[in-house]
Amino acid sequence: MTEIEKLRIDKYLWAIRLFKTRSLATDACKAGRVKLKGQNIKPSAIVKVGDVYQVSKGIEKKIIEVVELSYNRTDSPTALTKYKDLTPVEETHAFKSMFHAPSLKRDKGEGRPTKKDRRETDDLLDNFFE
Repeated sequence: MTEIEKLRIDKYLWAIRLFKTRSLATDACKAGRVKLKGQNIKPSAIVKVGDVYQVSKGIEKKIIEVVELSYNRTDSPTALTKYKDLTPVEETHAFKSMFHAPSLKRDKGEGRPTKKDRRETDDLLDNFFE
């Protein structure tokens, strides 16, 4: 491989806009939040087309497949063409978002909730995140 064909994983994750800065991508690799085939990788690992990476960023977990190498940071629509998101829908942050949670407010003047109301509320909360 020539020097131009080599691309570090931390630079690639920064270029495809998974991390805001390259140092954040480097720190994520060092902390074990970026994996290749279930193994932690170093920030200096070389990226190849077809590799599948698991990236954990806060509560968000993504599974990405490298489609094309990107050496420089580009705009978001172009960056999205450089990788394929293989994350199952159930694992996405938007799916688990609290914005989709049922409203648990009671109308004014309804009084205190009964035992039955409380059990229904608890069942809703328990089943929502599973």
